[in-house]
Amino acid sequence: MCEATAYIVDKDGREEVLLADVDVIEPEEGGKIRLVSIYGEQKVVEAELKSMSLVNHRVVLARR
Repeated sequence: MCEATAYIVDKDGREEVLLADVDVIEPEEGGKIRLVSIYGEQKVVEAELKSMSLVNHRVVLARR
């Protein structure tokens, strides 16, 4: 499977899992990002892309 796990980084640099099995990542208006898992679970966060590793199935977002 090729899904990724999305992590969110807080202002102290700590990462926590935001959403597992992410299939879709889309920008939204107002600086938000919408994540959708393969199970249809959705999360919208006000964040920016910090890093992405497709080989490691890892997406890291930073809160704005």
